[in-house]
This record gives sequence, structure tokens and C-alpha cells, in this order.
Amino acid sequence: MNKYNKYLILAIKILVSVAFLGAGLSKLAGVEMMVTTYEEIGFGQWFRYLTGVIEVGSVILLWLGSKQVFGAVLLVCTMLGAVLTHYFILGPSAVPAIVLGLLSAYILYYYRGQLSFLNKKE
Repeated sequence: MNKYNKYLILAIKILVSVAFLGAGLSKLAGVEMMVTTYEEIGFGQWFRYLTGVIEVGSVILLWLGSKQVFGAVLLVCTMLGAVLTHYFILGPSAVPAIVLGLLSAYILYYYRGQLSFLNKKE
């Protein structure tokens, strides 16, 4: 790993962590905009809580040794769901979800070696 990649992954993890902590905690706190958004989605408020727990929990995993890949997988899946929700239900713009999904995908790629089944040689 060259030193630039080490600093790049650190910067991306910080950026992604700030974004998802803010979003996840606002969902858990019941910020009016989040409540309204999840009413519009139509799955109920339990889904807002679930999404908030996944986002905050994923950020915690991003900073635990040998667990980063699992946090990144959860965030990529969450952003895939967010993009689809924007396109099919909410409308406006899915660009923030796409950007956060791509940043999370880079973290996943960077820590892919933590997936032991990828390291097995037959």
C-alpha cells in the first residue's frame, strides 16, 4: 500500500463517516424531514429506525479492525436501496446517494482482503 492510498482511504472514511453519522442520527432522532420522507416512502417509521441503525452501525464497523469490509458492504447496499427509492418513489435527485455509494464501494474495494473466502487458494 503506498502512502497516498493510505491517506486517501482515511479521508474517504472520514467523509463517509460524517455523512452517514449525520444521516443516521437524524433518522434516529426523528428529524421532521426524515419522518416526512419515510412517510412518503410508505414502509412505515420502523424502516426509518432500521435505516438509521444500519447507517450508524456501519460507521462503527468502518473503524473496527478487520470489520471495515462489513461496514462498507452494508453502506453500499443501503445506498443502492436509496438510489432505487429516489428513482422509483421520491423523485428529485439520487446524486448524493450515488456519490456516497461510490465512496462506500471504494472502501469495500480497499478492504476486500478481509473477506477470507476471497483469499482461499484451491
